[in-house]
Amino acid sequence: MNKTIGMIAAPAVAMTLADAALLAGVLLSLAASPAFATDLPNKGTTPYVTHFVFRPLMNVDVPGVGSVTTLEAVGTTENLKGEKMLDKMSARCQALSVDSGAKKYIDGACVLADADGDKIFSTFDTRDLDKSQPDLSCGTHIITGGTGKYAGITGSEPFACNSMPALAGGGGYTAMDIPHNTSWEIKK
Repeated sequence: MNKTIGMIAAPAVAMTLADAALLAGVLLSLAASPAFATDLPNKGTTPYVTHFVFRPLMNVDVPGVGSVTTLEAVGTTENLKGEKMLDKMSARCQALSVDSGAKKYIDGACVLADADGDKIFSTFDTRDLDKSQPDLSCGTHIITGGTGKYAGITGSEPFACNSMPALAGGGGYTAMDIPHNTSWEIKK
């Protein structure tokens, strides 16, 4: 008798597992569809921080006169309100640091990329300060464009520079948290 029940129950369990797998596949495909995607608003103000590690690439130093250093910075972003915009994106920047007499500044450009591979491009200048936001007195990013869901994005991002403890080991690596207050708009 038990053998008969087992022979009947085995196909039923197999059918239930197959149905569950099929249902899971359908649900996953629907979740990835645009109908379920979170729509970005057309504009907003977003406070976020980028956690950066800076790596010097090349340096030209004339003692007593000045130096110029090219830098690469990589890190991740964190939205300070817990929202999705500008959160959990990878960040990569190239910069030029000049220190000569009274001139001391860093200029460069950055790309932020989200999990979908969509990107935001910006330039920055530490001489361009937004006086209306004195807590963000390190410079300003200018958002010049983007791809995918960020196509048509422009904006301004005043930022601060908060040094972190020195990294262990050689190589001249440094770490910094860069809080931003971004005003952005996507024109479609």
